Parts: sequence; C-alpha cells; structure tokens
Amino acid sequence: MTSQVSSPAEQADGTDETVVGAQRKPAGAKDVRRLDRVIIRFAGDSGDGMQLTGDRFTSETASFGNDLSTLPNFPAEIRAPAGTLPGVSSFQLHFADHDILTPGDAPNVLVAMNPAALKANVGDLPRGAEIIVNTDEFTRRAMQKVGYDTSPLEDGSLDGYHLHPVPLTTLTVEALKEFDLSRKEAERSKNMFALGLLSWMYHRPTEGTEKFLRSKFAKKPEIAAANIAAYRAGWNFGETTEDFAVSYEVAPAATAFPPGTYRNISGNLALAYGLIAASRQTDLPLFLGSYPITPASDILHELSRHKNFGVRTFQAEDEIAGIGAALGAAFGGSLAVTTTSGPGVALKSETIGLAVSLELPLVVVDIQRGGPSTGLPTKTEQADLLQAMYGRNGEAPVPVVAPRTPADCFEAALEAARIAVTYRTPVFLLSDGYLANGSEPWRIPEPDELPDLAVRFAQGPNHTLDDGTEVFWPYQRDPHTLARPWAVPGTPGLEHRIGGIEKQDGTGNISYDPANHDFMVRTRQAKVDGIEVPDLDVDDPDGARTLVLGWGSTYGPITAAVRRIRKEGGRVAQAHLRHLNPFPANLGDILGRYDKVVVPEMNLGQLATLIRAKYLVDAQSYNQVNGMPFKAEQLATVLKEAIDG
Repeated sequence: MTSQVSSPAEQADGTDETVVGAQRKPAGAKDVRRLDRVIIRFAGDSGDGMQLTGDRFTSETASFGNDLSTLPNFPAEIRAPAGTLPGVSSFQLHFADHDILTPGDAPNVLVAMNPAALKANVGDLPRGAEIIVNTDEFTRRAMQKVGYDTSPLEDGSLDGYHLHPVPLTTLTVEALKEFDLSRKEAERSKNMFALGLLSWMYHRPTEGTEKFLRSKFAKKPEIAAANIAAYRAGWNFGETTEDFAVSYEVAPAATAFPPGTYRNISGNLALAYGLIAASRQTDLPLFLGSYPITPASDILHELSRHKNFGVRTFQAEDEIAGIGAALGAAFGGSLAVTTTSGPGVALKSETIGLAVSLELPLVVVDIQRGGPSTGLPTKTEQADLLQAMYGRNGEAPVPVVAPRTPADCFEAALEAARIAVTYRTPVFLLSDGYLANGSEPWRIPEPDELPDLAVRFAQGPNHTLDDGTEVFWPYQRDPHTLARPWAVPGTPGLEHRIGGIEKQDGTGNISYDPANHDFMVRTRQAKVDGIEVPDLDVDDPDGARTLVLGWGSTYGPITAAVRRIRKEGGRVAQAHLRHLNPFPANLGDILGRYDKVVVPEMNLGQLATLIRAKYLVDAQSYNQVNGMPFKAEQLATVLKEAIDG
C-alpha cells in the first residue's frame, strides 16, 4: 500500500511508550489516548497465523502513514510441535508518528495465543505492559507442556502487567456459527479476531485487510467471508467490551519523510525490485540462477513473477548448478544474479573463483543467517563477511557491499550491479535475515532518479599486431577501470578462449608463465582496489572523541543508540559502511581522528579484524550472536561505557 507525505523531519528514536495526550469522546463512548509510538508483538503457535496477522497490521499501518519497523521471528521447523516453546512464532511491529529506526527493544503490548507464547515472550515485557491472552488455550495440559505448575493468569505472576484475558477461540467460533464450518475450521480464524481487536485498539484502517482476505480466498468465498466476519467480530468486541476501556491513536508520520509516494516493503522485496531496476538501467535481461534456501527464497519467488520485465528465473537442482547457470548467462550478455545464504556460499565458492578468473559480471546475493553449517536458518547473523572476503582458493578478490535497512536493499542492489558491469567482476551483496524479513516505508523513486548503468559490449578488434593485423584481445583492459571487454558469444571476429586456467595478459591464451601469473593476480587485485566508491560520511555534530563504526543491518540499533546518548548530553560520532571491499578511500583518515573506535557486529568481530589489520587501529568489538538484532538500549549502554572509560 502507498501513502503520501509532504515534508521532512528528524526526531529521536526510542522504544518506550510515550503518552502525548488524551481526549474524551461524548458520553457513552470510550476514552481515546494519543501516543507517539507503540510496539506490539503477536505471538502464538507456528500454525496460528502470527506472521499473516503481523503482515496485515503492518500493511494497514503503512497505509495510514505511520513510520514503522518490523521483526518477524519464526521457528526453523516447517511445523514445530504444537504448544511447545520451540514452536512459538512471533511478529513485532514498532510504529510511530515520527522517524524510527528499529522494531523496538521491548513490546508495549503482547498478544499471546497460548501458554507457550506467553512464557517465551513475557520476559521481554516492561512492567506495565498490556498482555492479551487467549484463555481458551490455557488448559492444564497446555500449561504443563511448557513448565507452568499453576496458571500464570491466576497465580499473581502477571500482577505487574495489564492483563486482558479474552476467550479468543470461543468468541471466534461463536461469531462464525452461521457459517457451514467445522469447529476446527472456525478456530483457524482466531488470528483474524485478534487482528480485528488490535485494529480497533489502535484505530487501524480495515478496508485493506478485508480486500486482502477476499483476494486471498477468492476461490473459497465461504472461507473469505468467515475470516472477514471474525475480523469484524474482533473489532466489535473491542468496541463493546468493558475490559478495554481505552483505545489509542498514533498519528501519521506526516513530517518524518521527504515528499513522495511511499509503500511498505521488506528487504527481500526491495532487493528484487532493485535487481529489476538494474536490469532496466543496464538494458540487459535479468537472469537468476538459484536454489531455494532460507531466508533468500523470497527473492526467487518474487523475480519469477516479473517475466514481463525480461526476467528469467532458473530454480536449479543445487547451489552449484544455480551459480553455474548464472555465470553462463553472464557470458551470454545477461545481468546475472545468484541468491543464497551462508551454506550455499560455501558450495558456490569454486564458481565464484571461476567468475574472478573469467572477469565476468555476477551479483552474488548472500542473505546471511546463523551458522555454522545449517545453524539457525530462520535467525539473523552477520557472520559471512570473512567468507565473502576470503572464502575461495587462491587470490580471488571480490567487491562486497551491504545494505543497512530493508528499503536500502533496493539501492544496494543497484550499486552491486553497477560495480559488477563496470568492473567485470563478481560482487557480493551481504544482506541478512533481519533485513530480508523486516519491513519499513520506502519512497518509490522516480525513473530519472535511477543511475545510468548503460553497458557497452565489445564490437570489434581492439588490438593491432606488429604486422598491422587487427585482432580482438579478450584481456585488453580499460586503462581507467582495468576491466576487460565484455564480448557476447556469436559476435563475428570476437572469438576467444574461456576457462579457469590462468590466462595470458591481453591474448587470453592459457599461460603457465610465472611472471604472467604474478602480473594477472596483482592486476585483478588492483582492479578491485581501484573501484570508485563514495567517501564515508561521518555524523559528528559535537566534536566527539569516540566513533561507533557499523555495517549492514546494525545501522538501525546503532543510530537509535547514538540518538539516545546525544539526547542525554553525550558526545559520540557515527559512521556506517556500505562498501566493505574496497573500503572508502577516506576511512583511514576518519579512524585516525578518534581516540576510540567501537564496532558492534552480529558476529565475533569480523569487521573489527579487518579494520585492525588494514589500519592498525585498536578497534573495540562489541559482539552478539544470539540470532536476534541488537537492542538500542543495549548499545547505548556499551557506548556510554566507551565514552566514559
């Protein structure tokens, strides 16, 4: 959904609920309280539809005009055991009337569909938070399954919270008794009842959700009608029950963004759109060779829908076949992409090395997840940086770029494509599960705002031999970029040799000459080192002595933490890297200006290792590898200690 906003503003990010004002409606109506931000978490069994519920609430919030940030969190198993802690699925949404950066540290509202959902999430709640529980699921057996000896709804353990016991299942079944549905079928709509209740509580629009349900179940109109009825019943329950005496308003973030048309977008969707835009700007057909893997599969799913833009998607039998097909498409003159996650990168490494040797453009998208091995397929991590930098045999340098927010995945895809086609090299794009599945508002760019990525293929001879004969040398380099010519197969006179064995400079013939190999290795490295990337910007309004340096998805939590420190009078500078290989040319000078450099990462210090090695700077690592993004308050505490230490 899209919405229009008209002017920019900058406000401090935070995660605590703030009451802005209240108003009392006419006699008999309920109170309405105005807030500037809210953090809601929907939690239930993996079959309870929490991700769909969160997605719909997010879409309506985006159409209303709030700024927002989301954090889906779901089990790795396709269907974990019902009612168990490992089977809990949750969706957290932070929305506000101003600019925000994170999905929030702690929920103000928890919707718990069963005892497992309550137990798994109650520890994250601040005192005074609201808890809405489905009392129908709090049976003795269900509570014992997760370790409750007594009912937490009755033993006083939740006295510090505002508890709303609601028999969601019973109310849903009662609301759908006029439909020809079994009880089990009717119970499946309880997530829509909960969505209706929360939509009433926070004055969310309803038309979009009802339209979505009609479309989703177009072939099953009875199911569509039942879900809409449950949704309306939840809304009406909030309006009529005495348990919810107050509803809340969070005004649109009309001053948070530059003018334009906005839509809610996830990182993977933004990345897919960015690749399509890159295809149009290069005037090359887009080819994706991929093998499904969490959390990258959504890109394959999305791109497969856009054949009208000349997109071809190939779901291969394995990771090696996927990248092999993509490299073949690059040789044939396509904008070639392969998508995967960490385990797939390991399998693709030999072909990435081949692309380095062939010097062909190829975008390798790695949506990072927890490792090693299968690791945590549905959780987030930033632990593939060193693999992207060095995970190949021989000297095989590859440029690396990383988006910082879900919407920024669009720009990162364009940048990866620019580098790939300009310098004739494979490029790593390092996103992660947090960005891939999270969402935020995105301003849809105008076509004339997109970069010119026009490609010039080789058309004829480019070298003259001593006897005056004009020939085509496939490794005759552009003196500025060191890129070799891109010759499409079948072009008359441009026949040349390809393969993984070392090539002779210029001619591209097989060469085992030691001096030539040394020259080619150094030339490929020089090509990557010479890639033109923008200088790094530093946000330092107060002359700080401590710099926090981040990359990738840590941008939101780091920026929120920096805002908190500055709001309290502290001084800290911030810089965030998009280009990780090569680094921006001014990075060394920036690092030298500060007494302390703190590098928060969702790994054990991979960027910090690179910074120490290249710049001899004693970068202080702050690391987390629990499968979840940093919290703003957590980073604020760390930065305060660095400033004061």
